[in-house]
Amino acid sequence: MNTTRGDDRTRIRRGDAVRKRQPAPKSRRNLPRKQSLIARLLANAPIPVDQLRAAGRYVFFGAVVCLLGAGAVAAQLPQMLGQEFGEAIGNAGFQVKRVEIVGIKRMERLPVYAVALDQQSMAMPLVDLEQVRSELMQFGWVKDARISRRLPDTLVVDIVERQPTAIWQHNQQLSLVDGEGVVLAPVDLANMPDLPLVIGPDANRQVQDLAALLAAVPSVKPLLAGATWVGGRRWDLRFHTGETLALPEGLDQAQHALVKFVRIDANARMLGKGFTWFDMRIPNRLVVRRPAEQANVPPPPPPEVAKETT
Repeated sequence: MNTTRGDDRTRIRRGDAVRKRQPAPKSRRNLPRKQSLIARLLANAPIPVDQLRAAGRYVFFGAVVCLLGAGAVAAQLPQMLGQEFGEAIGNAGFQVKRVEIVGIKRMERLPVYAVALDQQSMAMPLVDLEQVRSELMQFGWVKDARISRRLPDTLVVDIVERQPTAIWQHNQQLSLVDGEGVVLAPVDLANMPDLPLVIGPDANRQVQDLAALLAAVPSVKPLLAGATWVGGRRWDLRFHTGETLALPEGLDQAQHALVKFVRIDANARMLGKGFTWFDMRIPNRLVVRRPAEQANVPPPPPPEVAKETT
């Protein structure tokens, strides 16, 4: 059999590579597109796609608003907008034109007006009520203050005044003080109020202690001309008749001694009899003193006094 022609057909040149017929590439138009993860999630969501897309737009819009708001806060735009808005309301007729003061009986009104009207803006929404109250609380007479707006144009200042309970004498000055020892106002000698006189450093802080002491014996208060706080420890009581009663330390001990002295005076009439000093700092003992010119003639104590002393 002759195979020459067949050999020639199958003969391959040296250096030629075997070429394999490759299939023709498919057109990309015919390939199915691969869905994204978000598309697959939207397709499987129980909510319609149109609603989800609308909600997404709202979320995006809300995020933009939040970012703008944060930037506005950083730029202090809310304060500026609030200021402009308040001024606009004021220009519409809501401005402070009147200040009504309630509760004042003793303190001056002009300082209150000055504080209430000292505003950067008189527009009602821009009046700083807390700042007005804070400044009013610096006055000694003011125990409390309430500030309110009465539209369209009135600022109401309601003052709770402190009540003077004593006159404090210190460093040759007289001042009204309340029960807490707060200094209220200077006192004119020509117009001395009918109040107890307390004398000495920090005596104003002991007014409540003195009131409690006198409450044990109410009959002493009309006889009292003044009380001196001695050494930050105890009281010396001075009567209108000129005598001084030295009391021991401690409220209970002082009350006990004062009650005993009043009982002795009721029986022996010690006040107004020429004595200058009564000393009850020692328990169960009453020491009396006469003026210096009569010191060498000690008066005989009445029997009632002898029973109260040792």
